Amino acid sequence: MSLLTDLINLNISDVTDKIIAEYIWIGGSGLDIRSKARTLPGPVTDPSQLPKWNYDGSSTGQAPGEDSEVIIYPQAIFPDPFRRGKNILVMCDAYTPAGEPIPTNKRHGAAKIFSQPEVVAEETWYGIEQEYTLLQKDVKWPVGWPVGGYPGPQGPYYCGIGADKAFGRDIVDAHYKACLYAGINISGINAEVMPGQWEFQVGPSVGISAADQVWVARYILERITEIAGVVLSFDPKPIEGDWNGAGAHTNYSTKSMRENGGYEVIKKAIEKLGLKHKQHISAYGEGNERRLTGKHETADINTFKWGVANRGASIRVGRETEQAGKGYFEDRRPASNMDPYVVTSMIAETTILWKP
Repeated sequence: MSLLTDLINLNISDVTDKIIAEYIWIGGSGLDIRSKARTLPGPVTDPSQLPKWNYDGSSTGQAPGEDSEVIIYPQAIFPDPFRRGKNILVMCDAYTPAGEPIPTNKRHGAAKIFSQPEVVAEETWYGIEQEYTLLQKDVKWPVGWPVGGYPGPQGPYYCGIGADKAFGRDIVDAHYKACLYAGINISGINAEVMPGQWEFQVGPSVGISAADQVWVARYILERITEIAGVVLSFDPKPIEGDWNGAGAHTNYSTKSMRENGGYEVIKKAIEKLGLKHKQHISAYGEGNERRLTGKHETADINTFKWGVANRGASIRVGRETEQAGKGYFEDRRPASNMDPYVVTSMIAETTILWKP
């Protein structure tokens, strides 16, 4: 095993200019992440320097067998924390051979919104709080829970420490450092309310880069759980009953909101979000109705309300923002399995481009 570890950790830049690029894309479910590697002749510094590639879409539920080729376009690159050196991770989106985005390519539509002059001028900032659950591989039950049984009630686990309260911290810390290595603007981690559930935050990041970074952070996390023999779940309500669900709270601000008088801009933006509540809910993740019950720090899925420092609201405004008269707000509705390309671009479109 030590020889295997030595070979995995070989620094190939000592002997060759070639690098390994791991191309990453989103599969047919819209949540499953796929990847494969290729050798490139030398280091690259920009996605435009990378070749397009293809994959068998009939094996990912994205193309029929008789016309199975899907083309992936490199869109963002990150240092590879697994292979290290000058090797890279490449976030891609997917197209037909004719150049049309396939249905699961949500990045293409998001890029159109984020390239609108009005949106560019507002310098949209996002901070995304990605919650997730670690499951025991063979029983699909949260780590740290007795098999077929339950731990003590919620209370001691949120930001908890100790062998009887925090389960999976080695995975969480490995992911934290790997994301920093990859250049992802990961801003923190914490244990969540339900034992075996954790959260990492990405941001503040501008525009579509926030979504790229969340997807690559998810990829890195799933690779680490693969190594650890643990299953990663983004189910918004992995355990029924008196247990918190898992969300992806999305903090948001525009340039106008961050400047003097921004609180009035925030209130107008929240009013617009309320008018489009149903459309946003329908795009905020599968199974979200199991999470948004009005309990466990959520608003009911059919109700839109906002409040200052209210974690039972659809939109929460921080006390600091109210006092400063400017800042950001938090959309608490997105589920943990939401597509960050959809959520970030939809919030920008509703609050900036939509004129009701």
